[in-house]
Amino acid sequence: MSIGQKGGALTLQATLPPKPDSSRQVPYQQRISTGLPANPAGLREAEKRARLLGTQLPAREFDWQQWGDKTAIAKLTCADWVDRFQKNYIGDGGKLDTWEGDYLKIYRRLPSELPRSVSALAAMVSTTTANTRSRQRAAMAATSLARFAGLDWKADHLRGNYSPSKVAIREIPSDEDIIRYRNELENPAWQWVYGVMACYGLRNHEVFYLDLSEFPVVRVLDDTKTGAREVWPCYPEWANEWALDCRHLPPVPRDRPNQKIGHSVTKYLSPKLPFAPYDLRHAWAVRTLLFGWPVELSARQMGHSVEVHTRTYQRWITRQQTQQVYDLLVNRADPIQDSP
Repeated sequence: MSIGQKGGALTLQATLPPKPDSSRQVPYQQRISTGLPANPAGLREAEKRARLLGTQLPAREFDWQQWGDKTAIAKLTCADWVDRFQKNYIGDGGKLDTWEGDYLKIYRRLPSELPRSVSALAAMVSTTTANTRSRQRAAMAATSLARFAGLDWKADHLRGNYSPSKVAIREIPSDEDIIRYRNELENPAWQWVYGVMACYGLRNHEVFYLDLSEFPVVRVLDDTKTGAREVWPCYPEWANEWALDCRHLPPVPRDRPNQKIGHSVTKYLSPKLPFAPYDLRHAWAVRTLLFGWPVELSARQMGHSVEVHTRTYQRWITRQQTQQVYDLLVNRADPIQDSP
């Protein structure tokens, strides 16, 4: 970081991110015009700005909208802002699949040639059906883009009253049905995919990204929706009886986003099952509860938070299963001994 002089004005010089209208992709040495005169008073103010800049850069809080040419910023279109946001999102460690599924899918509804504005973002949200998960996700995406683009606006008032609890009741397959329909699958590769999903509660695409070197514990690799994690089988006997250590994958192309890989699993298995393939994951979550696994352990192995686990996956527990858990906990408890 340095303070320089150009003509009669002071400048700041540092390694800065590319300007919004630049074709460059990585930070490089640039000057910022301060407009301050090259005199003692101007130098004191320039030092204050240099210290501010020095704190923003390592904290990734630098924004050309604050420091740069306001005219150039105003000329950026919606497409420009989406492109900038994507680079920032991926640069901060965000997953490409999450970007494409939760953000880009929504931003494609924006008029790309217009400059970013509150009205454009509100109109984008309004193209989704009210009180649905799609509307909720659109509002989230719009708020994120507005914040990144420096707009003082949130889409909270457009979210609606969608709640997962309003979704139609999901019929979770029993363990007996899971075994039965696995045995009815004739293709051994898809039988293996089905078995791994049932035994480890994996997402559809995750079966294609597994490390089996410590079987029966499997490791989901990093290139997945929620990153690397270890998962233990529930039931362990399924892992052995179904020979899940012998990887046998169907010819599903993997040079695509995970969402499309997962859709290939759904497309093949759904016509052959009376339940959705993803219900195998729900069944695993319920089964771990019946086995007495701590909810924190189950949630971590599924790759999500305890809140998501209890709100989304434990909603489908039946009265009979609740009784099973109750009996399990009561039988484990030590009876109260009468005092002598």
